[in-house]
Amino acid sequence: MRGIIKLPEAVSIKSSAAIVGKLENEGPLGKYFDMHEDDLYFGQDSWEKAESEMSRRTLGVMLGKIGRKYEDLDLIVAGDLLNQCIASSFGILESGAPFLGLYGACSTFAESIITGSALCAAGYIENCAAMASSHFCTSERQFRFPVEYGGQRTPTSQSTVTGCGGFFLERGNEPPFVTECVIGKITDAGIKDQNNMGAAMAPAAADTILRYFNTSGRSPSEFDIIATGDLGQEGHELADEIIKNNGLDLGDKFKDCGFLIYDLANQDVKSGGSGCGCSATVTASYFMDMLKNGWNDVLVIGTGALLSPVSVFQKQNIPSVAHLVHISNKNPKVGG
Repeated sequence: MRGIIKLPEAVSIKSSAAIVGKLENEGPLGKYFDMHEDDLYFGQDSWEKAESEMSRRTLGVMLGKIGRKYEDLDLIVAGDLLNQCIASSFGILESGAPFLGLYGACSTFAESIITGSALCAAGYIENCAAMASSHFCTSERQFRFPVEYGGQRTPTSQSTVTGCGGFFLERGNEPPFVTECVIGKITDAGIKDQNNMGAAMAPAAADTILRYFNTSGRSPSEFDIIATGDLGQEGHELADEIIKNNGLDLGDKFKDCGFLIYDLANQDVKSGGSGCGCSATVTASYFMDMLKNGWNDVLVIGTGALLSPVSVFQKQNIPSVAHLVHISNKNPKVGG
């Protein structure tokens, strides 16, 4: 199926949590996050362990909000940017829960929501924790240069969000719900510059958004926000241009988590935020809060640049993917 996946049973977002670093907390969304840490090490002795600690804390906060324990979990689906998803696997190790590690680059949170929701809706499991994380220093070390190197970043580069966000998903009738999904297709815009991932991801985002609106028959006016994951300013403008050139105008509903999370005028983040933790923390905090206070329908399009250190060294292009999730306060099984 290449169109919209409509879940056969209502899947409720029973709980959410988002934990971030100092820079993210100082941005415009600081008040929405559950917890922040000024120490980039999160009390650990390496940045990689710090990212795992974020995952551990996020899972604990999410479960604590609804009085659940590790043993209540049927499954955890989670991922990050590190090789073999080690931030997630070490972070949830003590839970003892069944685990699926996912990699969709910065689209991983949307991928985890789709995977967990589908398994819940199909009746294979009753509940699931869907999570994703990233860390500025771990990402720099793996994909570019260690921060100690002091490399200069270009204006089109983005700052990887230090943060982890998650949903506790369960079949039920309590809003908000995951109602629809679109699985993205891999696109290749011919971009090789790892400091311009927004341009690499923009065509993937545009393709997924156009497929959704062309198939669903819905209007952008039906949504409170239509947000890509982490295109940043450069990629967002390009995606908007592609979409308009294909006859669809999203208007001022079209935003990007990569510039919602930071104050681009006063924080040195160049083109905006990126990383798995970008869309994960913004969705699990700000969007969820707004859904409790007047919003009804949110489209989140997780965007991911599918590069690796190996592909960069081999001078390959940066292919990308974008997955869409529709979150609504209207129960699809009872007509809203």
